[in-house]
Amino acid sequence: MKKIEAIIRVEKFDDIKEALKIAGYPGMTKISVEGHGKQKGIKQQFRGTTYEVEFVPKIKLEIVVHDKDVKKIVDTIVAHARSGKVGDGKIFVLPVENVIRVRTGEEGEIAL
Repeated sequence: MKKIEAIIRVEKFDDIKEALKIAGYPGMTKISVEGHGKQKGIKQQFRGTTYEVEFVPKIKLEIVVHDKDVKKIVDTIVAHARSGKVGDGKIFVLPVENVIRVRTGEEGEIAL
């Protein structure tokens, strides 16, 4: 099993959510986060004044899947998250040792 963590633009969330649902993966966790990459934030203007936003709002998606499904999900996220501009995000794929369904106590891949 793998855990996919995707940091994406806020405005791309609905497109990604729908694409994953169509691909057969409706389950995910959504977390509002803030951060920056190499660009160290962004500069914006408001009423003629320029100011710097150091931590840009993003969304973090967490999805735990069977190993065989990782590529399909990652490809779906990339296809719908990409704008071609700095700040499109990152995807991390991590191993998952175990999953326990709280309601039934089932463990392992059957609990997904």
